[in-house]
Amino acid sequence: MLKSYSDKTRIEAGCDEAGRGCLAGPVFAAAVILPPTFRHPLLNDSKQISDKVRKQLRPVIEQEALAWYVSRVEAAEIDEINILQASILAMHQAVKGLALTPQSLLIDGNRFRPYGKIPHQCIIGGDGKFLSIAAASVLAKTYRDDYMDELHESYPHYCWDKNKGYGTLKHREAIRTHGPCPHHRLSFRLLPDQLKIEF
Repeated sequence: MLKSYSDKTRIEAGCDEAGRGCLAGPVFAAAVILPPTFRHPLLNDSKQISDKVRKQLRPVIEQEALAWYVSRVEAAEIDEINILQASILAMHQAVKGLALTPQSLLIDGNRFRPYGKIPHQCIIGGDGKFLSIAAASVLAKTYRDDYMDELHESYPHYCWDKNKGYGTLKHREAIRTHGPCPHHRLSFRLLPDQLKIEF
């Protein structure tokens, strides 16, 4: 069972990102502050639950959270500052957007840069350990998936409605055939036989 908090004396925000390993599209991040009494039998790491369940959970999280915010950093900025720094930036933006200032941050993963004077903990696999991080993972994932579905309308040959920008065979074949578009991360290895593609 996922834990409700790390320190019950503090207002904790869980933070997570989605889309870090994709070849295209922004990296999204979410920050969520849940009430200490929040429980939901289906809430877990977003990668461990179905798309249907994630969509069921999203409005529940948004309605019951004390505060939540979702942010994104676009592909062009990812290319400028690298994906790690972009992921951290997106999480910083999500924390900044919260209507309630947290007293501590629970970060999924092992890398983070301090946000102001708010103490933080990096927790490997945190989205499978703490409810607030799991909630953040669900919001980040669902908002990113919806955004990639929107982009798919303008770039249907990349099949982003199915692969969400990840490096599937069909996605890479489309890059080879059509070349990259402005939403591709040119600093990433888009094709196995190329280190970088200039757009």
